[in-house]
Amino acid sequence: MSNMLHAHHLRTGRHSESGRIYLLTAVTHERQPIFQDWRVGRVVVNEFKRAQEAGNATSIAWVVMPDHFHWLVELHNGDLPKLMQTTKARSARAINLKRGHPERVWQKGYFDRALRWEDDLKLAARYIIANPLRAGLVDHIGQYPLWDAQWI
Repeated sequence: MSNMLHAHHLRTGRHSESGRIYLLTAVTHERQPIFQDWRVGRVVVNEFKRAQEAGNATSIAWVVMPDHFHWLVELHNGDLPKLMQTTKARSARAINLKRGHPERVWQKGYFDRALRWEDDLKLAARYIIANPLRAGLVDHIGQYPLWDAQWI
């Protein structure tokens, strides 16, 4: 079985810390490219903003690809599982409303990596926002509508 099928087990025995920087990745159910329509992808972006407005996390950089997202955040409330569960649940509800029919949006679980303080955040952010270039979706990052970073 692929690692993606076991993503929901990755959090077992782990904890999250307020003030820590995390690189988060969530994948759509069966890797369906539902965010090829940038308007559907904006639903996820709105949830990133909502999490920040609620004081749960500060978005450092993010990209929403056709079948997954990468989100570099500084966690504020120390509850990474709750942040991801809320973000995925709210976005799934909004996406299903937009599509007009209920379907499973996300695979169970998510991937996370805590960055050490000495890690180069700008390098990580550049890597995240360069995903559409590496995937061949655009020739220049400015052509892709679903990304942002604090420094840009």
